Amino acid sequence: MAIVESRSRSEWQELDRSHYMHPFTDYKDLGEKKSRIIVRADSVYIYDADGKQILDGMSGLWCVNAGYGRDELVEAAAKQLRELPYYNSFFQCAHPPSIELSRLLQEITQPQFNRAFFAGSGSESIDTMIRMVRRYWELMDQPDRQIIIARENAYHGSTIGGTSLGGMKLQRAQGGMLVPGIEHIGQPYWFGSDRSLSPDEFGLQVARLLEQKIEELGADKVAAFVGEPVQGAGGVIVPPETYWPEIQRICDEHGILLVTDEVICGFGRLGEWFGADFYGVRPDLMTFAKGVTSGYLPLGGVMVGDRVSDVLIDKGGEFYHGYTYSGHPASCAVAIENIHIMQRENLVDYVRDDIGPYLQEKWHSLAAHPIVGETRMVGLMGALELVRDKSTLDRFDKDEGIGTKCRDFLVDNGLVMRAVGDTIVVAPPLILTHAQADELVEIAWKCLDLTAQAVS
Repeated sequence: MAIVESRSRSEWQELDRSHYMHPFTDYKDLGEKKSRIIVRADSVYIYDADGKQILDGMSGLWCVNAGYGRDELVEAAAKQLRELPYYNSFFQCAHPPSIELSRLLQEITQPQFNRAFFAGSGSESIDTMIRMVRRYWELMDQPDRQIIIARENAYHGSTIGGTSLGGMKLQRAQGGMLVPGIEHIGQPYWFGSDRSLSPDEFGLQVARLLEQKIEELGADKVAAFVGEPVQGAGGVIVPPETYWPEIQRICDEHGILLVTDEVICGFGRLGEWFGADFYGVRPDLMTFAKGVTSGYLPLGGVMVGDRVSDVLIDKGGEFYHGYTYSGHPASCAVAIENIHIMQRENLVDYVRDDIGPYLQEKWHSLAAHPIVGETRMVGLMGALELVRDKSTLDRFDKDEGIGTKCRDFLVDNGLVMRAVGDTIVVAPPLILTHAQADELVEIAWKCLDLTAQAVS
């Protein structure tokens, strides 16, 4: 008997409309438009219910780093499910996959990271980090250090903790009271500024907003600063080179914890194992998810630096926090094999030295298009800024929905990219070939033409 029945596209759409509540969705709008039904995938391509092939320029949701159709990952999950499908990590219990994955993560992270705490998603990882940071300062006899500073337009998940920490106004406006003790500063978005400063000058100026905020609040009240190395869902905001070194200096001088949210940037996306490695910073904690299993099974976690873990272990007693699926054995088994694939195939080096530079060069050629104001890309993570006037960089009116129009043209022509307002973002699987990179950019140019024609 088939687990999932065979149905037509229209049948799936009707069942979807009637029963499935999607995340981050305008339900009325979805009911009118109907869902695109994706039925299978292979390599860097997904296929809809009509058999149409679409190049997945977003790696699912920034996560299918090793690509689709990896039988090794399927087999790793199946083997573990047959042997030990589930057992919890509470009550002084453990199992080999969670232990082995912890050891393997220690190998590929910076020297200060020797321990991992597992969760089921990036959002859960962020909530875990918030509790760890505040617990650390309690144990250091500085319980007033509760405030965590993040950035405007940052995305850190959609739990109450993640929404509170994130800086997206529309998300924060729904659902009532958020977690207290969260502050936000400006983001390092040079294109979105008045561009009166050079990128390097701007990077320093924006980084120093952290110092100003610490001085305003009092360093004895500030627990940590958290930021994505590159802001993903905010529009692939690539910080100027001066930004992260200055953030590191400020955290060091004021003694606050530095946290990098690696949910998107981790596991090779920027051409290093983690975004912290790419920018040369030394975080005290790193949250991760997505690429750790290439999205094949849910898994998240926090890499906990010795500064924090030693205190939690030596002084903390019981840490009253965790999840039913912390260290789920099948998810951990898939993550182990996923990291082994990345090591065997040298995918991090491939992104840094080969496909990354190749796609970046092709991507930047799109800057010549009449409605593109800026292109930016690091590793395999990039953005296009759509503008009405190339000479002034004036934007389109918001009610024109230019980003959404462009995104729809892209999907209709066989390429998934994402619209963040009038910014089009891309993050393809790390296994992308040169020919597939060419295909991606060719479709992108065609759809920029279609978008320009639609608003002319």
